[in-house]
Amino acid sequence: MDPVTALRRIAYLLEAEGAATYKVRAFRKAAGTVAATDADVLEGLLRSRRLEQLEGVGSTTASVVAEAAAGGVPAYLSALEARRPPPLDGAAAVLRGALLGDLHAHSTWSDGGATIEAMALAAAGVGHRYLALTDHSSRLTVAHGLDATRLAAQLEEIARLNDRLAPFRILTGIEVDIFEDGSLDQDPALLARLDVVVASAHSKLAMEPGPMTRRLVAAVRDPHVDVLGHCTGRLLGGRGRPPSRFDAATVFAACAEAGTAVEVNCRPERDDPPDALLAIAVDAGCRFAIDTDAHAEGQLEWLERGCRRAAAAGIGAERVENARPLADLLAASSPGA
Repeated sequence: MDPVTALRRIAYLLEAEGAATYKVRAFRKAAGTVAATDADVLEGLLRSRRLEQLEGVGSTTASVVAEAAAGGVPAYLSALEARRPPPLDGAAAVLRGALLGDLHAHSTWSDGGATIEAMALAAAGVGHRYLALTDHSSRLTVAHGLDATRLAAQLEEIARLNDRLAPFRILTGIEVDIFEDGSLDQDPALLARLDVVVASAHSKLAMEPGPMTRRLVAAVRDPHVDVLGHCTGRLLGGRGRPPSRFDAATVFAACAEAGTAVEVNCRPERDDPPDALLAIAVDAGCRFAIDTDAHAEGQLEWLERGCRRAAAAGIGAERVENARPLADLLAASSPGA
């Protein structure tokens, strides 16, 4: 096995497991170093067991390189492969097979860990035909959100990449922040140029239920909004944050009326909306977007988590936006469609 391939595969699988960023970066940095090292120099270091002299190569990554160079599958990689979740079955497998893309993903332009091109190539690698690049809007300063100038520059880069990556398509998009009054954190004229707009609340999540309900209803009725992202804003586990409180029946009725999809967010720390709210959205007649909210390549694998939840809630592919062929998706996401 090629050592660089082994190191990159480990980084990808660590991302899929939700491992700490520093671990992922260690393997990616080692892969870059090994790839840039002259083959004869690398062979000499392997023979003398001095791989750790290379910048960014430690004892663990050196073992991976040595085992791969010897023609085997590194033990570290084998362990990761063995821990992968079991394949989907039943309705969840059928639903995953129908999905053609992902409508919520981030890159290094905001708080993601991979370039737009790397995310696109990884999306193609898991069988997607398209990926919506939805970096944060400028209000989320902690995530280095995009103002109008940077978003316009990003659109130019995406156009260049699409010329090279066709027929795969990077969809232009944004995860736009919802202000307290339900208005959106971006120029409406720019939003009108985008293929996909995900609207999410990231601040003042503890608002009283009445104002929060009005806030979300106003956002999902905006003609530029295609998807209501992680609607409760909850965080599970160590970073725990309780879900926002709002009248779910009212919000989801507004989504159904406006044609705004409710996101089934696949991030393990979100699983948003909670099961009880997901059932209300199903009964309200909503459409859905099963999205990873991926901030790194391996996290695109999380789509299967959302498929399990969606299938358990009785959601079929006919109600899922990212099961639409590209032309149908773009036609449906146009303002006024």
